[in-house]
Amino acid sequence: MINASAIEVRQGAAEDAAELVRLRLLMFEAMQGEARPGPWQATAEAMLRDRLRDPATTTMGVFVVDDPAQPGRLAACAVGTLEERLPAPGHPDGRFGFVFNICTDPAMRRRGYARACTEALLAWFDAHRVTRIDLHATEGGEGLYRSLGFTEHSVPLSRTRRPQD
Repeated sequence: MINASAIEVRQGAAEDAAELVRLRLLMFEAMQGEARPGPWQATAEAMLRDRLRDPATTTMGVFVVDDPAQPGRLAACAVGTLEERLPAPGHPDGRFGFVFNICTDPAMRRRGYARACTEALLAWFDAHRVTRIDLHATEGGEGLYRSLGFTEHSVPLSRTRRPQD
């Protein structure tokens, strides 16, 4: 068994933006069966750099594990956002979380890095008094998320507007 608490997780910084986008591309490849590079990468990198300039005020939680063999390269990450909605009986502060990026570099898998990053992200959500956290899981990640307490929730309806290429 891997001891996730022995893994050094740190809060992501603006300097990690390019690596976070690299891992995000790998996540899409795992989810969709193909890498889909494109203009979204530059936009994502700029957004990450902007949001991670001041981690104390951002609504984006980013936690990473550095690749121990390659300085400047990330082994894994977990990224999520805070969303404020109107308070409700089960959500008195109206704070919800959405996890939209958990990925481990394929060469670094099976070492507990994704678990350690995700546990750090969940602690960040707890510190922000988030009462519900949603995510979309790949088949490969579902076991990890279930072990961390995630269960099925209602099936949401969604509407997608496709940007012009």
